[in-house]
Amino acid sequence: MKRVVITGAGTINALGHSVPDTLEAMREGRCGIAELDFRDVDRLAIRIGGQVRGFEAEGRFNRQQMTLYDRFTQFTLTAAKEAIEQSGIEFHGDTAARSGVVLGTAGGGVSTWDDNYRAVYEEGKNRVHPFVVPKLMNNAAASHVSMEYNLKGPSFTVSTACASSNHAMALAFQMVRSGAAPAMLTGGSESMLCFGGVKAWEGLRVMSKDACRPFSANRNGMVQGEGAGVFVFEEYEHAKARGADILCEVVGYAMSSDAADIVMPSKQGASRAMAGALADGGIDAGKVGYINAHGTGTAANDKTECAAVADVFGPHADNLLISSTKSMHGHLIGGTGAVELLACIMAVRDGVVAPTIGYEETDPECALDVVPNEAREVPVEYALSNAFAFGGLNAVLAVKRI
Repeated sequence: MKRVVITGAGTINALGHSVPDTLEAMREGRCGIAELDFRDVDRLAIRIGGQVRGFEAEGRFNRQQMTLYDRFTQFTLTAAKEAIEQSGIEFHGDTAARSGVVLGTAGGGVSTWDDNYRAVYEEGKNRVHPFVVPKLMNNAAASHVSMEYNLKGPSFTVSTACASSNHAMALAFQMVRSGAAPAMLTGGSESMLCFGGVKAWEGLRVMSKDACRPFSANRNGMVQGEGAGVFVFEEYEHAKARGADILCEVVGYAMSSDAADIVMPSKQGASRAMAGALADGGIDAGKVGYINAHGTGTAANDKTECAAVADVFGPHADNLLISSTKSMHGHLIGGTGAVELLACIMAVRDGVVAPTIGYEETDPECALDVVPNEAREVPVEYALSNAFAFGGLNAVLAVKRI
């Protein structure tokens, strides 16, 4: 089995248009959630979200590309460019032939769906653009990344609701660790912040109208976000041979299915995923210093996740730091695990644990150290990133300081 390291990271989200900007915002406990700004937002009951501001696609992509790139693809290519530039990796020859891209998204081209439904049903048009299907398909971002960077190995998209990115990164990790690929681009993206995307989530009645307050007793729901996170997962010796700057090591993963309910979380399913990641990485539970929680800010998720942490870590749970950065950037649905992995990298590389902001009242059912409101400087050797999705699909990644 090969060792797997991360040599590049890129992102765009409500906190920043790059990794340094995002990590600075996390360290400062800055909130990227604000009033939404798009067509017909006044018709929505939910009018807040972690929207990416100041992103001008026209200055990044030409007219032909714009006909093919939905907003989620634009975000993905922006994050991938940053990750590859930081990594310094080049894809040619055997490296290009065997390396690939695995990305997660839940909705794919939601904005494209929304625009074209409007055109047909509201405006009465009988034709849509011939590239609507390749623009909205879930694998569009992965395909364009593979074409942009000459990635000819295994390339595909994973769609498992809110665990999509973690499932994608787990599969990329597995491919590099097994020797099937020397490097993989992986992560995820989402852009559901349009009228139809938010209206659909309103129907679930799990959305907050004012703020995301994970673990706080007065929490009242989740807040949607948008953006992307992309990483270069690379075989350790391959990275070392070319003198790459290594951000951290990926050491374990696990996936589980609740097999119970389509929307309600399960303590047992979450516990199996966390315990499985520890077992896969050969990690002593007492050495884990930080967990980036799924932490949606809903009543059901937060207490279930805390119970699962207590179940897996036992007495050590009292010494763990566990925070939800969704309180700052919102819930990126299929892209959320990718952006949240940045907080785990910051914890093990820089010794800074991102806070759970908006925390106001202690909840006895969430009686863990949730790093309320202010970041904390503390050495962290191992960190876990949790993702627990609708459909009862769970994926947990474990990373290590190197």
